[in-house]
Amino acid sequence: MVQQHMTQVLASSNNPLGAPVQVGILGFGGLGQAASRVLALKTEMKLTAIADQKGYAYNPQGLNADISIASCHAHGSIGYLDDDILSNDTIHELIRRASGVEGYFLALPNLPNTFMASVAQQFIEAGWQGVLVDAMKRTSAVEQLLTLSDELKACGITYMTGCGATPGLLTAAAALAAQSFSEVHSVQITFGVGIANWEAYRATIREDIAHMPGYDVEAARAMTDDEVAALLARTNGLLTLENMEHADDVMLELAGICDRDRVTVGGVVDTRNPKKPLSTNVRVTGRTFEGKLSTNTFTLGDETSMAANVCGPAFGYLKAGIELHRRGLHGVFTAAEVMPKFVR
Repeated sequence: MVQQHMTQVLASSNNPLGAPVQVGILGFGGLGQAASRVLALKTEMKLTAIADQKGYAYNPQGLNADISIASCHAHGSIGYLDDDILSNDTIHELIRRASGVEGYFLALPNLPNTFMASVAQQFIEAGWQGVLVDAMKRTSAVEQLLTLSDELKACGITYMTGCGATPGLLTAAAALAAQSFSEVHSVQITFGVGIANWEAYRATIREDIAHMPGYDVEAARAMTDDEVAALLARTNGLLTLENMEHADDVMLELAGICDRDRVTVGGVVDTRNPKKPLSTNVRVTGRTFEGKLSTNTFTLGDETSMAANVCGPAFGYLKAGIELHRRGLHGVFTAAEVMPKFVR
């Protein structure tokens, strides 16, 4: 009897989600397409829904990543995949049709800065229940989501915010690294991103430009592709970003790690070379209970791409969110509050 019980416990722990969970991706640019490739290697989650600006696709049996990407490249929208489902209200229509989807990764550009909050509001108004995960960057954008926490909780939505690379993976690493200290003096996040062609990640690059001196979200959003290309020509394809408005600060403050003014984020994006211009790392400096000053450092491998470091954690947090949701825990959670679960 004991052995049988242990076998059942181990089987349950090895597959805590049960049958493959239906998940969706909102936004099918470079990040959304990379996310579909990540899911293609998983067995615990099944990609069944995709939406972009012009259309959507839903198949409860699963959507093939390669076919979906090829169709999108050929026609300019996922809406041409099977049933020619084109729409000017893709999110609302997909929510209504894809009743079996338990969680969505919002691989959407947060342009304007209120956009992601408006997407969350659409799910609230639709009466949908499930898990939403974003990889937003800006402090002010995450703070907007936090104001919706009570509404999301009331309607049965578990929302995981700031769950990409930074904020996200590196924020969680900082929260863990802080445990060595009685007091955290500083958290310094430095990232290097290399991509061969900026046009594959237009929205992400515009969000980065918005952090540069002389630019803001609206100015970056209004730039044409030619204007972006001209800027990159002047900088030899490099975007150097310092003291960014990054939600790692508010997330670590909410988690009780340190005040937000002790958190700094910056890095370099090379838009012409897939090799990282510098290694991505987080350095947490503090004082131990013995009174010693020290720094804990967590460095990502240079071979891991921006897409891998964003999409992997996003689905890890989606899995954690699904487990929370099934336990009746709703509202907004951040990457510094909850450990991601590895998706097999």
